[in-house]
Amino acid sequence: MEPPATRAHRLRWALSDTFVIAGRSFSQLRAQPGQIAAELVAPVIMTILFGYVFGSAISLPGGGDYRDYLMPGIFMQVMALSAVAAATSVAEDMARGIIDRFRAQPIARMAVLAGRSFADMSKDWLSLATMSVCGLLIAGWRPHGTPLGTLAGFALLALFGYAMIWLGTYIGLLVKNGAQADAATFGWLFPMTFLANAFVPLEGLPGWLRAIADWNPMSAVVSAARELFGNPGSAAASWPLRHPVPASLCWSLLIIAVFAPLAVRRYRTAAPR
Repeated sequence: MEPPATRAHRLRWALSDTFVIAGRSFSQLRAQPGQIAAELVAPVIMTILFGYVFGSAISLPGGGDYRDYLMPGIFMQVMALSAVAAATSVAEDMARGIIDRFRAQPIARMAVLAGRSFADMSKDWLSLATMSVCGLLIAGWRPHGTPLGTLAGFALLALFGYAMIWLGTYIGLLVKNGAQADAATFGWLFPMTFLANAFVPLEGLPGWLRAIADWNPMSAVVSAARELFGNPGSAAASWPLRHPVPASLCWSLLIIAVFAPLAVRRYRTAAPR
């Protein structure tokens, strides 16, 4: 079967293949409810741990409710760690030869990865919705901004999650199996979520460590979400934290611009396993 000749036909062909691959990923998610439940339970535990166990010992320099300060950080952490799930699933499909079978089929090259990323992004939306309900019911979190600002905050978080999916996809194509993919993502991403302003203000950090945290893309995303939700924040000493919305947009788009082409290129050239 030859690919369609015209550009319009190739685009329709690629979109059709993308939806087919996304449908396959959705069916896998339906067959693994335990995995989805585990990914949703972990942020709830973090909310309880920081909001109630540690929250009483943490005070915000500018005042405000700590749980309102906390929830945007929890949202960001869930989006950042979507890279782990993306890397693991891609690496497992590569190890089982599923990706090689896709490449042997008359499927648009971009469609395989685009379909997977679309399905993973849909799971991110579910995670955000679930965590919002948990924040409202468990932590007493409330967005105090405008409805449009609140929607924009969730959109920024979802964009960051989509960017992290492409980062995880690229890493998953580099390693040999799911265990290596998990180690190559979670091992540094999880600490990086703490080397940010997600859970505690940055004022108490040493100067050199605060500079790293200030320029951590995750700090910009959290600050942007707090600003748009109308939640309390902390002092901003660097450009990304003084202008968090454009900074978080730039970081997310830059990650996509770098790692989406790298992932597609790696997919095309990766040797069978």
